[in-house]
Amino acid sequence: MENKGDEDVEKLKTKFRSAWHNVKYSWALKSKTSFSRNSPVFLLGKCYHFKAEEDEDTLAEAGREAWNEVPHRGNAESFRRDFASRVWLTYREEFPPLPGSTLTSDCGWGCMLRTGQMMLAQALILHFLGRDWTWSEALNLESLDTGTRTARAAQRLVATLESSLPGYQDPKRPRSLPGPRLQAQGGSQSQGAAEEADGHLRELYHRTLVSWFGDIPGAQLGLHSLVRLGLELGKQAGDWYGPAVVAHILKAVEQATEPGLASITAYVSHDCTVYNADVIDIHRSKSFAQTSIPLDSRAVIILVPVRLGEDKTNPEYFNFVKSVLSLEFCIGVLGGKHEQARYLVGFQDDSLIYMDPHYCQSFVDVSKSTFPLQSYHCPSPKKMPFANMDPSCTIGFYSRTVQDYDRISQELSKLLRPSVRDKYPAFTLLAGHGRDYDLSSSLTPEKREWPFIRDPCRATTSMGDFVLL
Repeated sequence: MENKGDEDVEKLKTKFRSAWHNVKYSWALKSKTSFSRNSPVFLLGKCYHFKAEEDEDTLAEAGREAWNEVPHRGNAESFRRDFASRVWLTYREEFPPLPGSTLTSDCGWGCMLRTGQMMLAQALILHFLGRDWTWSEALNLESLDTGTRTARAAQRLVATLESSLPGYQDPKRPRSLPGPRLQAQGGSQSQGAAEEADGHLRELYHRTLVSWFGDIPGAQLGLHSLVRLGLELGKQAGDWYGPAVVAHILKAVEQATEPGLASITAYVSHDCTVYNADVIDIHRSKSFAQTSIPLDSRAVIILVPVRLGEDKTNPEYFNFVKSVLSLEFCIGVLGGKHEQARYLVGFQDDSLIYMDPHYCQSFVDVSKSTFPLQSYHCPSPKKMPFANMDPSCTIGFYSRTVQDYDRISQELSKLLRPSVRDKYPAFTLLAGHGRDYDLSSSLTPEKREWPFIRDPCRATTSMGDFVLL
């Protein structure tokens, strides 16, 4: 009898904890995001302007406008569509227990894993759909204003508390909303059935891609799979995951058994160094699934954990981050504020544009063929000053072929070339293999994951060097 009482108490605690998370992580948009009509906006290698040519004579009157109030001038609508088409992974609740724990929610601790998933999803979009792809429903998403989110959170709080009362019977509700309503993109019969079939195929790719990140044990790149890999690195569900550790966990893509993922893999830099020969070898390697993928045809996701300062990001690196986010092969940055991970995808002037995982949503069963896609896309971008960026982050790049990597390495080499002002590049590219340099042979496996470790034999110290030994 006593055991039953203890179980009831634990269940009640879990419900109250869930209710608290619903309220705490539903205040995702406390204020409207403002954009300038006078400055270009960069989003994952693309540049957008919000002013039209006829605005040239009224620039003096044009100020900063709230995002929801920006009119459809210039290519602002294209930016809206592009941003809302990126896959948005946030906190979820009420999913099956995570490996090695009884947790059924990642609220409060899983934000870095969610940002890692978003970066991985962007790489897969480039791989399967291309950078120009946008979701047909991107402009039809409901605005996620504070009032709407708070009202929903309050409703869930009341429902949770009511269900805790004795004798309360929860009414039956559908587990998911109807699937997205596909619309034709303004075409005519002259466009032919081929274009319609191609659009339908792309929507199937889109849905399949999102399902790989579902919160179920069988999802190839879902939270359960990432937590399982984290256990091998000494991380438990509920622990804080840093950007360097998550970079290694994202190598889950190379262990995926899904045939569709056999043509892409991942590489994580060592000691802030990318070894060109290692990346090329991975391009030519066989897949984990052992499918008949030809040599030289495996794409590579290149993940570079870096530290851009000591306690805070060194302002000398602000332009570097801008340059990286302007590259067409960049898939974003895992970073954000201290212990508040955010997926950095662009910038305007001195502000970063990001996608925020700190919003608790209900579990979606992606095993259903018509699961709703709306909660996996965010219609409202958010901004933060560069000065608030945490120095620890992971930069991601996508390389489709060996030829692509040759071009990428050349562009990055120019970007990373040190100047008189920038004495210490964020990371380096070297010819050959990492084993040729043997820089970390004396380091423990745990310390090899730390991006700020340097070879003790050749490390130097100076007042201007923020690198920690």
